[in-house]
Amino acid sequence: MDIEDLLTFVEVADAGGVSSAALRLGVAKSIVSRRLVRLEKELGVQLLTRSTRGATLTEAGATFRDHAAKACAEIDSAREAILPTGPLRGRLRVAAPLSFGPTHFAPVVAEMARRHPQLNIQTCYSDRFVDLIAEGYDCGIRVGYLHDSNLIGRRVGPIGVRLVASPGYIETYGSPQRPEELAYHQAVMQGTEAWQFMDGAKVISVRPQGRFKADNGVALVAAAVAGLGLAYLPDCLTHDSLASGALVPIMTSYPPPPAGAYLVRPPGQHPARKIRVLTELLIEYFGKSPHFAGAASTVSPESAP
Repeated sequence: MDIEDLLTFVEVADAGGVSSAALRLGVAKSIVSRRLVRLEKELGVQLLTRSTRGATLTEAGATFRDHAAKACAEIDSAREAILPTGPLRGRLRVAAPLSFGPTHFAPVVAEMARRHPQLNIQTCYSDRFVDLIAEGYDCGIRVGYLHDSNLIGRRVGPIGVRLVASPGYIETYGSPQRPEELAYHQAVMQGTEAWQFMDGAKVISVRPQGRFKADNGVALVAAAVAGLGLAYLPDCLTHDSLASGALVPIMTSYPPPPAGAYLVRPPGQHPARKIRVLTELLIEYFGKSPHFAGAASTVSPESAP
């Protein structure tokens, strides 16, 4: 079974059509079609249903796609093992947050693609929790606080977090001075998350209440600016609003614990070289960005919530 045929099938399955897959692979549509026909003939089963609108997986194709993707990943790993200094090849699938991934992480991923023209990169930007293993991602970029899991993560940069509010909210409802006073205030938040604050060396955890919730950080910034409640957000999202005075930091005597940006990956003995390269690029970016401060730290066997 030809590895190029497997890779082509996975690309068509993920792209939803021959034309899109051909564009990703940088080959003619006729070559993609020929590889698919050859693979289906060898397997003796139809993997895709083709139409003018694209291509959809058959039941057999959906089952085979996951196995094919794993086989392609194993071949990439084997190639790296015997050619550790050659050009990066194969595919890299990255999951990143939507809130500021397109503005802060996308330039890094684009630079990696520019430096390594034989590497196919697919990035999914979403603020939902992405199961890297179940959904077939090579790695993910997570922001905030990490908790124990079976993923392996490396901190690539610091993320400052603050409790903020609009001047209008403070004028109407006042500003809390201690964590326990948050119970008397409205919060804009993602769901039912806990907010953490430092009282010296002690961490205080508070579960705020609020009527405005959104699964996107940019939307929470807008809600806070509109005076709908207090917000607990990273500086890279609130930087402009703080600079303009649309938001102000509050309860500064109880700062949130230090947070960070992390590159997380499924467990394994050694990370693939493409993941190591992306990690180093992210560390380089965080060291130069005016929105972040501090240095990257060492490996941490954790994952984001």
